[in-house]
Amino acid sequence: MALKDYALEKEKVKKFLQEFYQDDELGKKQFKYGNQLVQLAHREQVALYVDLDDVAEDDPELVDSICENARRYAKLFADSVQELLPQYKEREVVNKDVLDVYIEHRLMMEQRSRDPGTARSPQNQYPAELMRRFELYFQGPSSNKPRVIREVRADSVGKLVTVRGIVTRVSEVKPKMVVATYTCDQCGAETYQPIQSPTFMPLIMCPSQECQTNRSGGRLYLQTRGSKFIKFQEMKMQEHSDQVPVGNIPRSITVLVEGENTRIAQPGDHVSVTGIFLPILRTGFRQVVQGLLSETYLEAHRIVKMNKSEDDESGAGELSREELRQIAEDDFYEKLAASIAPEIYGHEDVKKALLLLLVGGVDQSPRGMKIRGNINICLMGDPGVAKSQLLSYIDRLAPRSQYTTGRGSSGVGLTAAVLRDSVSGELTLEGGALVLADQGVCCIDEFDKMAEADRTAIHEVMEQQTISIAKAGILTTLNARCSILAAANPAYGRYNPRRSLEQNIQLPAALLSRFDLLWLIQDRPDRDNDLRLAQHITYVHQHSRQPPSQFEPLDMKLMRTQRPADVIFATVRELVSGGRSIRFSEAEQRCVSRGFTPAQFQAALDEYEELNVWQVNASRTRITFV
Repeated sequence: MALKDYALEKEKVKKFLQEFYQDDELGKKQFKYGNQLVQLAHREQVALYVDLDDVAEDDPELVDSICENARRYAKLFADSVQELLPQYKEREVVNKDVLDVYIEHRLMMEQRSRDPGTARSPQNQYPAELMRRFELYFQGPSSNKPRVIREVRADSVGKLVTVRGIVTRVSEVKPKMVVATYTCDQCGAETYQPIQSPTFMPLIMCPSQECQTNRSGGRLYLQTRGSKFIKFQEMKMQEHSDQVPVGNIPRSITVLVEGENTRIAQPGDHVSVTGIFLPILRTGFRQVVQGLLSETYLEAHRIVKMNKSEDDESGAGELSREELRQIAEDDFYEKLAASIAPEIYGHEDVKKALLLLLVGGVDQSPRGMKIRGNINICLMGDPGVAKSQLLSYIDRLAPRSQYTTGRGSSGVGLTAAVLRDSVSGELTLEGGALVLADQGVCCIDEFDKMAEADRTAIHEVMEQQTISIAKAGILTTLNARCSILAAANPAYGRYNPRRSLEQNIQLPAALLSRFDLLWLIQDRPDRDNDLRLAQHITYVHQHSRQPPSQFEPLDMKLMRTQRPADVIFATVRELVSGGRSIRFSEAEQRCVSRGFTPAQFQAALDEYEELNVWQVNASRTRITFV
């Protein structure tokens, strides 16, 4: 394999960034990355995402090189952007932060005092990371198929890979030091230390020429205002259950997220992560203990929320004309209900109730009292009436859901467990099934087999929609705004009509009062109905699909469609609660806390403003309903 000429590769990168264009609807050339460079130069944009499909149109070999040696090419792209930015800067940046003023002041001081002929010490030179005020990430090519976590092995180190899984744990966003700046107490010289690993050894002795010549023994002191920090977050991602081979347990991978990619995913989200697979660099005593083994992680470049068991992104794409026509029909409610588990015979009323559970209601807070909008349903019936199949279908259909069984669940597994954070060493909470199902559905099968002590953990969730924790010095309240869908058998295995309803159900009254709907499904002998049921089941087993019906069942993707703008509108309407206006910042903060991005909030704001539902004042500080 021939050696790469990285100077030539850098010129290719510059040419691509400057010359790549796409034709718009009017046939005009739009320089995709040139326009973004202008926004970066004016601080209107922070992150530059390079789509490798665009690079493939221009130079397919360059894409292969990027995927094989992603970290090196990320630095080449960043250096190229840094060199090109002055050409695209049309005006001065108005809002300057502390680091801007610091860099400008130091450059001005250097130009005044320094002799042009003298070379500067390497540790006194300004690092590229300190001068760089943008972030650069790669968006994987479409030819780069997603991998299973267990297939990411040693041969993938340094490469750009895409993996899919479910987020099980997310740490708090903390500042991570990228460049440490020191000042000498004797000569006043500034020393810079770029940091590449999770830990570093601070410099103590001044390396400047003046201190070395005079032997003054100057000591260095860290200056946090002159240092550079970025947002940092650690994420744990686990394989989907359908990706785990027989007899194995799910594998996990650590994902380190930086900058604008933080706060995108929450525990319980199904995500696709594109990043660079790298080993963790240890220093000092940890390296001695670790020996030849290395822990690995994924340096995230792009995080996309995915729909469960689907290949499409959540909330992506617009509805087609045919789909809009189906939604506008009068009997759409009946069609939606019949499209839930069409391979299961009958249970029309139960399916309508499950549809209402998926849609949910609106949370209300009249005069400080909270009334939940989520619906809790318990399916209780004889064995073999498809209770577990209905639960399994709802688990696949809901965009955010968790499935568990009574015997396989404990109170801690449902609520939250106290664990020690591997990065900071602090005690942290890891959410259980109910927390992971926040804003979704939690399906619990074999509900009657659950231990009484574990079942009491659900009481607060079903009514207050929260989980209160007081463990290991941690006093907090977690959100568990989920609907509970439980399936159980009667007390004696089958429903006994000779006994009363209370004797058959045999669940605590405190728990029964929290279920909005309790379905008693009996398997009564009926020759005609049993014959139709047997024919239906036989057809499903023969053809692996439901029998022909009067209408075509709706696609699961269409049923799952829920536009973010509609949910954001309901959230803002709920905040106003009878008034006419609300502060812009308060509405944005509430929507972001519910998992929406600022871009989605802005899009919903513009859409409903065009529909004359509300108006935003000129200073964009208040939203007023018309």
